[in-house]
Amino acid sequence: MRPDPAATDPRTKIDTSVAHPARRYDYWLGGKDNFAADRESGDRIIAVFPTTRTAALENRRFMRRAVAHIAGQAGIRQFLDVGTGIPTSPNTHEIAQGIVPDARVVYVDNDPIVLAHARALLTSSAEGATAYIDADLYQPDSILNHPDLLQTLDLSQPVALMLVAVLHFVPDADNPRGLIEPLIDALAPGSYVVMSHMTHDFLSSEDAAAVNQVVSSEALRARPKERFATFFDGLDLVEPGIVSASEWRAEDEPQPRPSRSEVSCYGAVAVKR
Repeated sequence: MRPDPAATDPRTKIDTSVAHPARRYDYWLGGKDNFAADRESGDRIIAVFPTTRTAALENRRFMRRAVAHIAGQAGIRQFLDVGTGIPTSPNTHEIAQGIVPDARVVYVDNDPIVLAHARALLTSSAEGATAYIDADLYQPDSILNHPDLLQTLDLSQPVALMLVAVLHFVPDADNPRGLIEPLIDALAPGSYVVMSHMTHDFLSSEDAAAVNQVVSSEALRARPKERFATFFDGLDLVEPGIVSASEWRAEDEPQPRPSRSEVSCYGAVAVKR
C-alpha cells in the first residue's frame, strides 16, 4: 500500500502551538513564517533582552561577511550550512555564488517548516549547485553519507562548514563538541569552520541572571568565550579570532557598530590545516 501523502508530508508535522527556534528567529528578523507561540516566546526573551532583534540581525550579518571572506579571500567553492533555518535572503549560496558563480552549497536542517520552504533554497547559479538535506546534527553520519551531499560536494576538497547560531541549542550533556567532531574530521585540509554562539560575557551579573532565567526555559544556553573556544580545538582561528559577532571583519558595515552587550554573541572563523 502506498503511504498516505498527508502522513509523509513534513508540513503535517509542524506543531504551531509550540515555539520553534527557526520560526522565532524568523520573527526577530521581521519575517512572516512564524506563529503565535513563536512570537510569544520571542517576546519573552525581548522583555529581558531588549536588543534581541539587533543581536539576530548582527548574527545574520556575521554569516554574510564570513561567507564573503571565505569565498573571496580563500577561494572556497563548497559550503555545508548546518542548521540553516528559514530562508532569509541573501542566503549562503546567494552570497557565495555572487563571488564564485560555481560555488556548491548543501543546506541541512530538520525543521519541517524549513523543508516546506526548500524550493526557496534550491535555486542556484547556472555554474553552481545547491541541495537541501533533511537531517539532524545529532546524527552526523546522516549528513555526511546523504546521497544529495555526496552528489553536490566533494569532501576530498576544502569545504566551509557553517554552524551559525546552532550550538547554543545543544546542552553540555549532549556534548556539542562531540557532535560536530565527525563533521570537522570529514573536512579536507584547507577547509573552514564558521560558528557563532550566544554569550553572557558582556552583561552584568544581574542582567545575565535575568536573561539566563528566561532563555534557559526556551532551550537556549549562553556560554563564555573560554567554552566557545573549545569548539575550535585543533583548528587555526582566522584573524581577529573570537570576537563579538558584530565586530568580526565589520570595517565596511555602517558605523558605529552595536555594542558587545547589545549583541551578546561571539563569532569566529577557523581553518583546518
